[in-house]
Amino acid sequence: MEPKRNRQEPASPTIDGILAHNRTFVERREFERYATDKYPDKKLAIVSCMDTRLTALLLAALGLKNGDAKIIKVAGAEVAHPFGSVMRSLLIAVCELGVEDIMIVAHTNCGAQHMSGKEMVASMERLGVTPERIELARHCGIDFDRWLAGFGDTEEAVRKSVDMVRNHPVMPPHVRVQGFVMDSVTGQLARVAC
Repeated sequence: MEPKRNRQEPASPTIDGILAHNRTFVERREFERYATDKYPDKKLAIVSCMDTRLTALLLAALGLKNGDAKIIKVAGAEVAHPFGSVMRSLLIAVCELGVEDIMIVAHTNCGAQHMSGKEMVASMERLGVTPERIELARHCGIDFDRWLAGFGDTEEAVRKSVDMVRNHPVMPPHVRVQGFVMDSVTGQLARVAC
C-alpha cells in the first residue's frame, strides 16, 4: 500500500477571496439578519441536489428563509443507501430537531442523471489518481459502476428515494415524505406520484 500522501495546501484565489469576504461579513455584523436556532421553523427537511443552479433558486422558489428547513444537498438528490449519511441526517432531523415533513426535490437536466462509473474512473486517472489507488478501492469492495452510476429516469429515482425514507425500518411513522422534480430554470415544482 502506498504511504499517505502529504499535501501542502496550494494557494487558491477563490478561497482567499471567500475568506476576505468572510472577515468583512463578520466585522460588519451582517450575520445578525440570519439569526435563528437549530430547530427548523417549518419542521421541514429537504433533500435536494448540489447543483449550482439550485443554490438560491430552491429556497426562493419554495418561499423559504434561513431557519425554515434543514437542507441536505447531495448529487442527484438521491437517498442512495439506507444507512448512509443522507439517511442519517434525515433521522437526526426527525428524532432530534422536530422535522415532520420531508421533501425529496430532484431537478431537470441533472448532471448526475447519466453518470458512468467507467467515465468517473477515467476522470480520476486523468486528474492524477493512480491506477494502484483505484485498484485498492476495488479491493476494499468498491464497485465504481454501481457506486458512481447515474439514475437515468429522474422521477423513478425520486420514487426510490421517497420509498427508502418512508419505509426505513427506524423512521418514525408520523413523518410525511413527498417527492418532486424542480425545473432548473423556472423553479416550478412537479409532484412525483409515489
